Amino acid sequence: MAGFPLAEDAQHGGAPERRTPARNADRRRRQAAGPQQAGFDIARIYVKDLSLENPGAPQSFQLTEAPSMEVGLRTRAEQVAPDVYEAVLTLTVTATSGDKKVFLVEAAQAGLFNIRGVPASDMQPVLMIACPNVLFPYARETIADAVMRAGFPPVHLAPINFEALYQQQLAQMQQAAPAVTN
Repeated sequence: MAGFPLAEDAQHGGAPERRTPARNADRRRRQAAGPQQAGFDIARIYVKDLSLENPGAPQSFQLTEAPSMEVGLRTRAEQVAPDVYEAVLTLTVTATSGDKKVFLVEAAQAGLFNIRGVPASDMQPVLMIACPNVLFPYARETIADAVMRAGFPPVHLAPINFEALYQQQLAQMQQAAPAVTN
C-alpha cells in the first residue's frame, strides 16, 4: 500500500518516509501517550529597530579622553501565534564627555521562538532568561557595528546574566507587593 510523504520528514532533509499501517499506529501511540514534550527552537532572529545619534561629530572625534558609557537594557516578550513568541532585547548605549552627548545607540534585537509543551508557570523564565540569552550576542554585535559606523572604536559589552536580572526583578516585585494578612 503506497503512503503519503510526511511533511515533517521532508523538512529535515531526508527522503520523505511513507505512511504505513505500522507507522500510523506508532504515531497514534505517541500522540495518545500524553502531553507534548517541551521544545524550544529559534525560528528567526532580526533587528527590529536601530537608532544612532552622533550629535557632536566631527568635533567629538577630537576627544583626548575616553567618554563615559551608560548601558541600559529592556526585555519584553509576547505570544504572536500558537506556540510562537516574539522576544525583544533592547540595548541602549549612551556615551558622554562632560555634559555633552558623544553618541547614543539603541538596538532592539528580536527573535521568533517556537516554544511548545512548556507549562504556563515556566513560560515567563523561558521568555525572560532563555530568549534574551540567545539574542544578546546579536544585539552586542549590532551595537559594536553601529558605533564603528559612527566613526568610533567599537563598544564591546560584557556578558549579562539574565537569570540574575530576572531573580532581582522578581524580588523587587515581591517587596513592592503589599503584604497580605489573614
